[in-house]
Amino acid sequence: MINDVKSDAQTRMDKTVEIFKNQLIKVRTGRAHPSLLDGIMVQYYGSSTPLRQVSNIVAEDARTLTVTVFDATLIQAVEKAIMGSNLGLNPMSAGTVIRVPLPALTQDRRKDLIKVVRNEAENSRISIRNIRRDANSDLKLLEKEKDISEDDQRLGQDGVQKITDEFIKKIDDLLLLKEKQLLEV
Repeated sequence: MINDVKSDAQTRMDKTVEIFKNQLIKVRTGRAHPSLLDGIMVQYYGSSTPLRQVSNIVAEDARTLTVTVFDATLIQAVEKAIMGSNLGLNPMSAGTVIRVPLPALTQDRRKDLIKVVRNEAENSRISIRNIRRDANSDLKLLEKEKDISEDDQRLGQDGVQKITDEFIKKIDDLLLLKEKQLLEV
């Protein structure tokens, strides 16, 4: 039972780290990467559709993304969605292809992005600590129902704490790597 609680907590913490990694990918470091446009939704026949489902996105070079829209009637909607995405991008249409040049990052913008990344890291740490709290309350409930002894409960909590420390270190390592990438010129 204790192992079930710990493995559940570990699985949930793993998902939190994956979500954090995906959020870090969306923060640009000056290099063009197709996943930068992953969170953008386009109005397609009255419903919000992810940009990836209505177009093909590739990195043309280090500073330019190319978006090839499958349906030519959607070009203006895609441009509008990219402009309204708060990524600071200004797409340029050329037929069925939309080029999205990435402006060079200024020092102030880099500092702002670092603040955003640190905030995301703190949110991930909070999620991990909440998962720890849930696992510990599950262990206390098992002890209260006399399914495990008090010593087993304490050992289980120590194990959950070790897992928590391990995952918070992963978040911190990812944060340091991203900050280093953002500060590169």
